[in-house]
Amino acid sequence: MGTDPGQALTLICDYEKSKLYLVSLDTVGLASIEVPVNIDWALLVAYHRGKMEKIKGTSFYNRYRDMVADKDLVVGSIADDRMFYVIDNFFIGNVTDMALVHSLSALQLGRQYVAVSQKGCDAVRVETEVELSYLERLFIRDVAEENRVRGVSLANKICRDYRREGLFFDEILEKAGRSDKR
Repeated sequence: MGTDPGQALTLICDYEKSKLYLVSLDTVGLASIEVPVNIDWALLVAYHRGKMEKIKGTSFYNRYRDMVADKDLVVGSIADDRMFYVIDNFFIGNVTDMALVHSLSALQLGRQYVAVSQKGCDAVRVETEVELSYLERLFIRDVAEENRVRGVSLANKICRDYRREGLFFDEILEKAGRSDKR
């Protein structure tokens, strides 16, 4: 769930039976965490994607496991296709953590709300469902492509600017693994 309907529309516009759901979320009584756009956000994504399994059991790994263990709702930056481009390049070792964080901040992705417990899911209510017409989907596809090109171009520039600053993902994991062995 996100704060920018345009972001959701660009994700669903390629499907013939595209529907946008407008939802409300009652946050009263929910245990939540807000994760800023920084390296913790990226490493929390890495944890949930199984990218940190080789250091499973370390205090570093457990930090990200425990960060959301007792939460109903996680609030963070939207994970759209522009972000996926940058974060995937971080995970495979093409960009450093500094390049990643600066790219994510520059992309201004908006906020997303992820219900991570049954209590969190129960707090979501679908208010309305909007089916997209063929013409609407065509228009949104064009907007989505323009956004992708602009976002990837910006991310590439930032990654070049920060290519020699910070650590690569594998270096972060190696350092975390070594620190537990001391």
